[in-house]
Amino acid sequence: MALAQTSEAEPILLRDDRDGIATLTLNRPSARNALSRDLMAALQAELDAIGGDRSVKVVVIAANGPAFCAGHDLKEVRSRSDEPFFRALFEQCSALMLTITRIPQLVIARVHALATAAGCQLVASCDLAVAAEGAKFATPGVNIGLFCSTPMVAISRNIGRKKLMEMLVTGEAIDAATAETLGLLNRVVPAEQLDAAIAELAGKIVSKSPLTLAIGKQAFYAQLEQPMADAYTTASAVMTRNMLARDAQEGIDAFIAKRAPVWRGE
Repeated sequence: MALAQTSEAEPILLRDDRDGIATLTLNRPSARNALSRDLMAALQAELDAIGGDRSVKVVVIAANGPAFCAGHDLKEVRSRSDEPFFRALFEQCSALMLTITRIPQLVIARVHALATAAGCQLVASCDLAVAAEGAKFATPGVNIGLFCSTPMVAISRNIGRKKLMEMLVTGEAIDAATAETLGLLNRVVPAEQLDAAIAELAGKIVSKSPLTLAIGKQAFYAQLEQPMADAYTTASAVMTRNMLARDAQEGIDAFIAKRAPVWRGE
């Protein structure tokens, strides 16, 4: 299903729903799926809608064409020179990335090819990421006089300081195997196995209690930036809430009775 269109009536974002999995596909292949304001708005609208849709258990962000995402649309950026436009652009992008971490569903990046700058930020913002062996990742803004400051926020929460700083100041790309080792990716597979790997991972998540996953995801990001003592306070409150949920009681009873649990999302 096409969700947004360019001026030439070509879809820039596609959505496909099946078996509790919503796949959002960036569809600006000729622009290497650069994040124009229109594309970001389309993604934002869909993620907002999905966040309140209990029928969706997992979101997959994919892309068509030779690149996963080349970052911001530089032609669009250079068409303006006023501060309010740039401020609005980066605030829009930041809100989009935060939405990915805030919706209750788990979000998986399906990375088939190059992801650079805000495209690499998009991968880092997803809860999970699976890439094809040929995919590469870079923060090359420094090469054009524009340090990748907003991308580094998400990426620095995936990759350690020294390696990320090297990426930021050299602009050089890393391959998928290196990205996995550094923590940006969950796994790397041959290109022909990418869809199967995504389906397997998404299928495992769909089989879990959606309430439990939503509680856990929210807690994960809440405690991540807290001092350890505060993080334990947060986690203890979450565990208490989780234990009182019907799904937790059902899960424990099913485990004891050695049967499959029946999740109700409550």
